[in-house]
Amino acid sequence: MSFTTDKVNVVAPANGQTIMISLLLDTSNSMDGLIDQAKSQLWKIVNEVAAAKSGDGKQPNIKIALYEYGNDGLSSDEGFIRQVSPLTEDLDVISEKLFSLTTNGGSEFCGQVIKTALNQLAWSASNADLKMIFIAGNEPFTLGSISYELACGAAKEKGVVVNTIYCGDFYEGIALSWKRGADLTGGTFMSIEQNSQTVYVPTPYDNPIAALNDKLNATYVYYGASGEYRKEQQLVQDKNAASYGLANIAERSFCKSSHAYKNSSWDLVDAAKDNEKIIAETKSDDLPTEMRTMSIEQRKVYIGQKSEERTKIQAEIQSLNKKRQEYIFNNTPQSSKDKMLDASMMKAIKEQGRAKNLKWAGC
Repeated sequence: MSFTTDKVNVVAPANGQTIMISLLLDTSNSMDGLIDQAKSQLWKIVNEVAAAKSGDGKQPNIKIALYEYGNDGLSSDEGFIRQVSPLTEDLDVISEKLFSLTTNGGSEFCGQVIKTALNQLAWSASNADLKMIFIAGNEPFTLGSISYELACGAAKEKGVVVNTIYCGDFYEGIALSWKRGADLTGGTFMSIEQNSQTVYVPTPYDNPIAALNDKLNATYVYYGASGEYRKEQQLVQDKNAASYGLANIAERSFCKSSHAYKNSSWDLVDAAKDNEKIIAETKSDDLPTEMRTMSIEQRKVYIGQKSEERTKIQAEIQSLNKKRQEYIFNNTPQSSKDKMLDASMMKAIKEQGRAKNLKWAGC
């Protein structure tokens, strides 16, 4: 299934193209496997999305939003729907929120959650940007008082593609209108085996990459009222990734070496790249202890050193990851991986990305 647009109008804005993904996850009782796949595959999905190149050769920005629906622990007045995170470039926030999800009960209103995401999120007005909703669940797509047809029609008007992921049998998903929902916006209908566990291929490069990740963390310098908490969360999300094994922390580490991992809101090294004045303007009390007595010039030197260290470590991670990916390619048996969340999402993203002049190596 393809999504087409007028190629003539696809002109990248001055600040580059953006890939915007809103993930709507059913968190009713039967969806523990879906949530587990999302947790274990987050960094792999982000890494594959981040490998995209715009028509001008630049790498697009990436923003992700997260919703849960179908959970009886949520407000009935809101349709058992909750915005877990708005569209954000802070991937640690997405990881933090994703790992906080729990399942409970279940009244799944697909039309209403699509409409809610459309209305609440700050979708770009640029035709050059790739704007996508991925909704996953296992109940009829027709439930609730909000028509899925009207919701998908509104999405199409905004240039947002709705992709549907039925957790169960492919033909059952068609019978329950999941394919019809995707068809209305030129999206992709998929089915997955939500209870299948993510299979990793251990490599000789996982341990060295994990060690470099520890060094990489030391280059982050927090600032601001919430900076220290966000720095702590960086380590927490490392642990969450590691809970799925060394291979998964290697995936996260590679993401942290890429352009997709941005922390300008709390890390002074990233923030200074956007606005060097932030180094001087930050109050001493909002800096780490070792920086509080530094002069402005000393701060600049210190941040410059951390930036150089980070660039070097990131290059080492990228070099090792290239070897890691070659090892994985040569040692991965053919299986039903297409029935997993990550493979299904990436197939749709790449197919629809082509209509926005986005390209991936080998595609």
